[in-house]
Amino acid sequence: MKNPVSPPAAPKRLLTIQDISCVGQCSATVALPVVSACSVECAVLPGAVLSNHTGGFPSWTFRDLTDEMPRIEAEWRRQGIRFDAFYTGYVCPRQIGPILSLLSSCAAPGALRFVDPAMADNGKLYAGFGPDFPAQMARLCAGADYLLPNLTEAALLLGREPVLEGYGRAFVEETVAGLHALGAKNVVLTGVSFNSVQLGTAVSDGETLRYDFNPRLPRNVHGTGDLFAAVFAGAVLRGRDALGAAALAADVVCAAIETTPESHWYGVAFERAIPLLVSRLEGAHG
Repeated sequence: MKNPVSPPAAPKRLLTIQDISCVGQCSATVALPVVSACSVECAVLPGAVLSNHTGGFPSWTFRDLTDEMPRIEAEWRRQGIRFDAFYTGYVCPRQIGPILSLLSSCAAPGALRFVDPAMADNGKLYAGFGPDFPAQMARLCAGADYLLPNLTEAALLLGREPVLEGYGRAFVEETVAGLHALGAKNVVLTGVSFNSVQLGTAVSDGETLRYDFNPRLPRNVHGTGDLFAAVFAGAVLRGRDALGAAALAADVVCAAIETTPESHWYGVAFERAIPLLVSRLEGAHG
């Protein structure tokens, strides 16, 4: 008699907590398909619903869902629903407390926390955030297993003026050390560059700082930070180490930018890069 075939192991379950921008290819509309493509179950807790994101559009509608968060948490607790990982992105100040409660009450043993402090870029906060918000976001960052800020967000979390050019490795090391001091176990600092032709990531576990670089592309596209974070979280849950996950995420982002038409100004056309992501995770191309 043949030995019975064991059923495949259940996929990891990740909960992403961020807004749903109905149009714009950012936040949850990136996280859900990308994390799922990594063969990781992706649940969604929307903190708000927007007609479209706030970058480049002349106006938008906004419905705050903060008051639903404690009710959803209570229901999940009653049903014993737990998550192997949490990935937080664009959230508002009122949501920090409810999110921290949920991260504690609905965590499976050993659950990981991926925090993308999506609040700023290019030296300034996003529209709608006040100057006191970085201090609130720092509370969420304190418990991160993986913290993924860009240079602007890192500076604001540390109470500093953003420095976007003309810095060296000592500056990056000091910035990363400050983020670890906030409580983050691993830091993945994006947008790092020491010259005009490369752009990359600094990855630190608190003891070793390593870099990954790609050629700098000649255009900026909305949603690339969300795409990077989603790929990174999915890759870590598939067994990649932090540097490997960051390198894969950067390659997917670059591929997505390169295939995004010039007329597609409002977001990154990540759909065309999903086959690359899947093949790399499955080992077809390393």
